[in-house]
Amino acid sequence: MTSTGQDTLSFPRQGVRACALTLSLLLASIFAARSAQGQTYTILHSFGENDGMPFGALLLVPSTGSLFGSTSEAGGTVFKLDNTSVFTSLYSFILGTDGQVPEGTLIRDSAGNLYGTTYFGGNPSCIQGNGCGTIFKLYEGKLTVLHTFAGPDGANPSAGLLRDSAGNLYGTTFFGGTSSACPDGCGTVFKLDTSGTLTALHTFTGSFNRDGMRPLAGLVRDAAGNFYGTTQGGGAADTGTVLS
Repeated sequence: MTSTGQDTLSFPRQGVRACALTLSLLLASIFAARSAQGQTYTILHSFGENDGMPFGALLLVPSTGSLFGSTSEAGGTVFKLDNTSVFTSLYSFILGTDGQVPEGTLIRDSAGNLYGTTYFGGNPSCIQGNGCGTIFKLYEGKLTVLHTFAGPDGANPSAGLLRDSAGNLYGTTFFGGTSSACPDGCGTVFKLDTSGTLTALHTFTGSFNRDGMRPLAGLVRDAAGNFYGTTQGGGAADTGTVLS
């Protein structure tokens, strides 16, 4: 594929979330040594009962040493951990139109804007009544919803985004699309341009001997602009596909 340009405790994907009571950010300092004893681990922050359960990977800003991430407990949060281990909650989702449960890894542009997705929230009437998720931008504590998924255009993005040099955003949704082969849709690959227009670049069509269904992870892109990704189901054995 080439680019052209509930409440929240009930989840439709079973077995995807890690069941952990205590979650910590760990820093691994790996030294050049002949034995594994050269590794040390330091807890930089321990999450509390109300701000825990980080799901996606961390975003590191090398110039400052700051880490950015998100948690999915309750409505979810976006946080920053600076290079002195000072933890700051940048935004708390309010279980509404702004989104719920950010799962994907954040990305950041040169101006310091953070971009991400939420799995739930947005339009409360979408599909199962929890909302089909959003794409958001966050800067200095102010969140802007760039797109609210409605179902046919995609639903429930789990992964983070890619951003090209022109500022267009690309990603996947776990459900949604126009195929009737899957309950609530088989998932999509999408593009959100800088004017806020979302285009479904591909709608997955289902399981056995089809192109795939329910992409959980995000996309990677080569120098020519081709996108690559995976689906959780579909293909000849209905055990997933690699797509391009």
